Amino acid sequence: MVKPIIRDTFFLSRVSAPASAEDMQIAQDLLDTLAANKERCVGLAANMIGEFKRILVFDNGGEAVVMINPEILKKSKPYSAEEGCLSLDGTRRAERYGMIKVRWQNTEMQTRIKTFSGFPAQIIQHEMDHFEGRII
Repeated sequence: MVKPIIRDTFFLSRVSAPASAEDMQIAQDLLDTLAANKERCVGLAANMIGEFKRILVFDNGGEAVVMINPEILKKSKPYSAEEGCLSLDGTRRAERYGMIKVRWQNTEMQTRIKTFSGFPAQIIQHEMDHFEGRII
C-alpha cells in the first residue's frame, strides 16, 4: 500500500528498532511507496512512512532492493555530498563513503553481504541515517 511521506522532523528524529519477519508488510509498503514516487525518489527508510523499523528500500539501477537491519561492515573513499530528501525541503551536506560493504537480511530473512559503490552506496548511507534519527 502506498503510504504518505512523513515530513515532521520531530517524528523523523526518533531512532528505529530492529525489524523482524513480522514486519514484512512494511517492506511491501516501502516498495509500493517508492514506486509511486519514482520520479522524485530513489530510496526510502521505514520511518519516512511512519514505521520505526530498520528497513530500507532503494532503486539499484532499475531493480528495487529491500534491506532489513542493514549494517555497514566496511567503508572507504570518504567524500562530501549534497543531498535532498523526500521528507524535507532543500538540500543538505553529508559526509559519505564511495564504497561500503553491507550485511543485511532480505524479505525471507536470509543474510546477504555485498559491496556497493557510487550512487547506490550513497543512497544506502542516507537511508541508514534515518534509522538513527539523523535529519539529512
